[in-house]
Amino acid sequence: MRGGEERLGPYVYHWTEGCFPLGADSLALGEFCALREGEKVLDLGCGAGLLLLLCARRAPGLTLTGVELDAEAAALARQNLSENGLTGEILTGDLRETELPAGQDLVLSNPPWHPSGSGAEGGPGRMEGCTLPQLCRAAAGALRHRGRFDLVHRPERLADLLAALRGAGLEPKRLRFCRHAPDKAPYAVLAEGVKGGRPGLALLPDLV
Repeated sequence: MRGGEERLGPYVYHWTEGCFPLGADSLALGEFCALREGEKVLDLGCGAGLLLLLCARRAPGLTLTGVELDAEAAALARQNLSENGLTGEILTGDLRETELPAGQDLVLSNPPWHPSGSGAEGGPGRMEGCTLPQLCRAAAGALRHRGRFDLVHRPERLADLLAALRGAGLEPKRLRFCRHAPDKAPYAVLAEGVKGGRPGLALLPDLV
């Protein structure tokens, strides 16, 4: 099966056809999230474990957990953690039905960006399996009080995203647009919601 590997600091990320390779959106999300030593980190829709490796290279002693619907991708995520000397748990199943570990400090997600039936290009892997409100509710249920949910999405979905975050009790606190060039329209938006956070949104400088 076709695939490849990417060097991520001290770690190597292996991916196969059907798993998303390293992309600018995942790299941006991996740098956007605030991380502290020893925190509990959960990736919703972890694929082959890319975001978990990106987090692990930035802070030591993290408790890493992922949930992934595709069994082959979940198996590869376990392999990527093991081969890089990292411990963690990868749960296989639908995040709407899987019992997620509670008390997380940080929940991450790089979800499919297009609503099901929208006619957008990219194939089934880029179509939402669950809605934004469902994703945000799952994140909120796994977070501790004041825990953070960080994700990357399409700028045209920003209104839906902010509404879903607040509707799940995740107050939008940080926002950053990503551009391929200063004169180009944003291709992605990074957002953070804090469980039980107070209103007040910081708009960070664009990432170019």
